[in-house]
Amino acid sequence: MAMITDVEDFFTKGCGRCARFDTPECSVQLWRGGLTALRRICLDAGLQEVVKWAHPTYMHAGRNIALFGAFRGDFRLSFLNPGLLNDTEGVLEPAGPNSQTPGVMRFTDAGQVAQSEPVIRAYLRQLRDHAEAGTKPPKVTREIDMPDELTEALDADPALAEAFAALTPGRQKSYAFALNQAKQAATRRARIEKFRPHILAGKGATER
Repeated sequence: MAMITDVEDFFTKGCGRCARFDTPECSVQLWRGGLTALRRICLDAGLQEVVKWAHPTYMHAGRNIALFGAFRGDFRLSFLNPGLLNDTEGVLEPAGPNSQTPGVMRFTDAGQVAQSEPVIRAYLRQLRDHAEAGTKPPKVTREIDMPDELTEALDADPALAEAFAALTPGRQKSYAFALNQAKQAATRRARIEKFRPHILAGKGATER
């Protein structure tokens, strides 16, 4: 199944990652009101809207700021580079068991977006300012030298994060090694999408 490349398709059909795409059962349809509210906030903040990892992603000054997605039990706003955020309200949660820094806001009702709008705007403003200043998040020491693109993909995809965390250290290293061989970020992102089914199946990068 082909993943979406047009952001409007996400809001009308879904992400294209599962068989529920473009059906009433798609998770995006369950949370369309809340997702639309998040979209309005991000666009009002002056962020550029693009599609990455088959989800709406919001950028500023060439840096990824936030993205969101829909799941069966909730919908989420993920702040990228969360190590730069000062979570003054204590609302952020880890994206998954492999996440180093909490950076996700989860919602189970569209009305929660309106209640959280001042906080969302403040956090987006923080990341906008850091993007303009070129501030980089603090370096997190890991046993595995994971490329930034893999960290971002895990933060954006809880199912992938959970599956990656369940891999043996050797299998995790096999993906890090394969991705680090690519010189271009776009190539690394393409490889992550190619590797996704293998990770979900509990396999290493070279396993078939």
